[in-house]
Amino acid sequence: MSEQVVPVIWRGDCLEVLDQRRLPGEEVWHSYRDSVGVFEAIASMQVRGAPAIGISAAYGVVLAAFAARDEVDWRIAIERAIDELAESRPTAVNLFWALRRMQGCLEGIGSGSEACAVLEREAIRIHEEDAAANRRMGELGADVIQEGSDGPVEVLTHCNTGALATGGHGTALGVVRTLHERGALSMVHMDETRPWLQGSRLTAWECMREGIRCSLNVDSAAATLLASGRVRWVIVGADRIVANGDVANKIGTLNLAILARHFGAGVMVVAPASTLDRETPDGSGIVIEQRDGNELRRVGERDIAPAGVAAFNPVFDVTPAALIDVIVTEQGVVRNPARHTNPLASLV
Repeated sequence: MSEQVVPVIWRGDCLEVLDQRRLPGEEVWHSYRDSVGVFEAIASMQVRGAPAIGISAAYGVVLAAFAARDEVDWRIAIERAIDELAESRPTAVNLFWALRRMQGCLEGIGSGSEACAVLEREAIRIHEEDAAANRRMGELGADVIQEGSDGPVEVLTHCNTGALATGGHGTALGVVRTLHERGALSMVHMDETRPWLQGSRLTAWECMREGIRCSLNVDSAAATLLASGRVRWVIVGADRIVANGDVANKIGTLNLAILARHFGAGVMVVAPASTLDRETPDGSGIVIEQRDGNELRRVGERDIAPAGVAAFNPVFDVTPAALIDVIVTEQGVVRNPARHTNPLASLV
């Protein structure tokens, strides 16, 4: 069922992008035939979620290669497009991982036509590998949750980490899907996730389509929900996991981790290995994207705050490894990352 929900479709000569800003009211698809259009789709959040961003950028490189196929300086044109795509979103490490992988394919290539074929194969491979990795993460994460459970569990998630954010099935929501498939899920509670409302617009849309029992809550109700003792796990994704196990994820994740620790719920971070950033020692080195304050001052075309009021609008926050109980990737599980000198060492 979950693979019926997809954020992007490669058509062989164009990339079709589901405009997630329009969900759940409308399912609007845009077709892009050049890397500039893919850049805009990523920057404007038509496509979002770290894995889906990386996949889209890879196809953007392919489109740049198609456009430069017959140029004398085709290699320079492709590398310029890679540099430009890297500027679309600064925090999601999958973006840079995918672009480095695409750039590596250019070594030893002798013509623009050859570059097109090689790059297209690589982008498709990145897409397919992510879908398979999501399935694996879903199994591993569900196994951990079921270890200490004597029946179906209630969990809480934040933002959207489902098929819409990935190559298929999802990361954190992939664990939820797997629990649902096993009959081990009683309820998934979903933060609405201001200001883009990915929880209410996207996660709820995915869950409702697939018959997953779900309940939406305002972000500020998470403390009350956790205080009830019903929620056993907070399950979230990640845009970047650095060497010491600190995690950058959608703003509000840190709040949930603090609340979960206080009320005795576990915190599970689920993300593909492409999200691992072993070069950055700790969370203080993560660049946090700041977006336009109008995202807070307006909902659609409607003003909900006084014009010109100052706004603080970081897209992500950093959750210290000490507040995380489990990190899950397709390469394995790390429990209590803060207790390890090199928590990512086993994920190779």
